[in-house]
Amino acid sequence: MNLDAIATLEQQLTAALHDLPNETRRLFHGRGQRWPGLEQVTADWLQGVLLVSLFREPGEAELAALKAMLAALADSPAWRSSKAQTLLLQHRYLLDSTVELVWGEPVDEWLISEGGLRFKLDLGKKQNNGLFLDMRYGRDWVRANAQGKRVLNLFAYTCGFSVAAIQGGAEHVVNLDMASSALSRGRDNHRLNGHDLGRVSFLGHELFKSWGKVKKLGPFDLVIIDPPSFQKGSFALTRDYQKILRRLPELLTGRGVVLACVNDPGIGPDFLIQGMAEEAPELKFEQRLENPPEFADIDPDAGLKALVFRRG
Repeated sequence: MNLDAIATLEQQLTAALHDLPNETRRLFHGRGQRWPGLEQVTADWLQGVLLVSLFREPGEAELAALKAMLAALADSPAWRSSKAQTLLLQHRYLLDSTVELVWGEPVDEWLISEGGLRFKLDLGKKQNNGLFLDMRYGRDWVRANAQGKRVLNLFAYTCGFSVAAIQGGAEHVVNLDMASSALSRGRDNHRLNGHDLGRVSFLGHELFKSWGKVKKLGPFDLVIIDPPSFQKGSFALTRDYQKILRRLPELLTGRGVVLACVNDPGIGPDFLIQGMAEEAPELKFEQRLENPPEFADIDPDAGLKALVFRRG
């Protein structure tokens, strides 16, 4: 990140502030490798909050120049016309992902909307704020395909897929995640949208120790798998994903569907297609969901991979 790159970022953010979306969106996706010198920078519009994130530690002079640019941005006509309240800089390369207040009022919890649904975010507490914006089309797909279905949502996190499924008319959703605090926020998200929690279950368990519990709650018409690339002590993508795939036949109905996801830039869609063919050959690859245009990547296989498989 040099001075020319920072000037480019300022131009991109200024243009984006002049034409803001009505809902939460990524405004700048440097990680798509399309902007030289800005490969480790992103900027998200959280409907009143601009969150700029750094994924690699910059040099001292670079960081000072970036902060100066952001301070100037917050004093610009584009910023004032946006009616933004807060500008945050998140240092994702630090162990605690420190969030620094650049301008405005400090914020802790924040409500945003996507597709007419409401979600509560945590800003300044954790590495991830509570909703992965690149999965927007995935949540749209689940919402459009959930009517009357029993859904299993593995690695549920804050239950974004579950909210979409219930909104789309799912009969019941089972959310499994080993982080009870994430599931608690998932309950909040369902309540924000006026959902009947009697149609939603929350299992705070490690998946590989809970197959029996999960199987008893099935069979499921739709299984969603959206794991982290690595979760210390419990999940490593290249080692453990196949263990899930081979269990799918016993979890699914005869015409069951799977939405399987990978978001590691070093792993392409063939990892899932070939893995499914080996571990659960009765599940046939149907389609890869498109990614939102704001997440354009110079290498399409480096971005999010969300693949649909169907049994029978």
